[in-house]
Amino acid sequence: MGNLLIGFLIDTITMNFLSNKSTSYNRCTPAREGILANKTNAMHVDGIYYYMEKILAYIHASAAYRQGIFGQGILVAVLDTGIYPHSDLQGRIRGFRDYIRQRQQPYDDNGHGTHISGIIGAGGKGAVHGVAPGCYLQGYKVLDKNGNGKILDICQAVEDIMKYNQNHAQKIRVINISVGMRERVRPELQQRLLRSVEQAWDQGIVVLAAAGNNGPGENTVTSPGVSKKIITVGSLDTINERKREPSLYSGRGPTESCVVKPEILMPGTDIISCGTRPGTYIRKSGTSMAVPVVSGMIALLLCKYPAMMPNEVKLQLYRSADHSGIDESFKCWGTVDLQRLLSVYQM
Repeated sequence: MGNLLIGFLIDTITMNFLSNKSTSYNRCTPAREGILANKTNAMHVDGIYYYMEKILAYIHASAAYRQGIFGQGILVAVLDTGIYPHSDLQGRIRGFRDYIRQRQQPYDDNGHGTHISGIIGAGGKGAVHGVAPGCYLQGYKVLDKNGNGKILDICQAVEDIMKYNQNHAQKIRVINISVGMRERVRPELQQRLLRSVEQAWDQGIVVLAAAGNNGPGENTVTSPGVSKKIITVGSLDTINERKREPSLYSGRGPTESCVVKPEILMPGTDIISCGTRPGTYIRKSGTSMAVPVVSGMIALLLCKYPAMMPNEVKLQLYRSADHSGIDESFKCWGTVDLQRLLSVYQM
């Protein structure tokens, strides 16, 4: 049966989001389930724009935008369920590759990848303004309509990205992997995945992965987030600068190698982003949603400092991280805002 064992998949990856937190909204329908219709600054789209504005305010995105830094010229790869050409992503999608059905044109039969892409780089023409609205996105569909896929497809996608960079002047600088391995995966497959992402890192690509949603116990970070090299992101429930509360579901370290993971925590609960039908938006929660916030921030950082290498990016995150307001029992570097991230780097 190849890579299958009776009863479960041994080479399966899955999305790191909580499906029971997923809610769809049409652009012109009445607000409901937490949409802030009574907020005068919620613009005209049932409060959806207010939600991204809140995240952008939390990370001090204006510190980048005031300098004319929007991520322009930075190419971000999204390994996920695909990308639907939503109006908020118009002009942002630079390329697409499908490992599931081998289609040529961008599509997303699940919605997870489109949601992630909107958080990273939606241009703000509709309701969603991504963190890096000037960056470009390249979609690699490695998950099917149910959110499942094979580890070997992830590995192949990462290898294809490295080949792409060898043949193109505009290189992919960031890889967003908002997926993780399920339990009971063959060790050799896990090692293959870790080798792939670490090789990409060594070749100059910043790789980010989700911590997974298996918390709150220790050693619950999913692969490839356990890698010592790449950046792993966990989720915050609150975005209050005085009290930053990690999500109970967020995977925690230390890893089996005694590495502190995740390094960074970012908002990941009740995030609203692009849907897979015209004029629709969807709310999702999970560490999947926290990763693209950091991916977008790194796109802005690389826009300002294009010569930075992955290890320098990671050191910059460490230097600018703030652990205040986070319970001491949650071991991580902390959370990051763009005012600190863009200002403490020494050339």
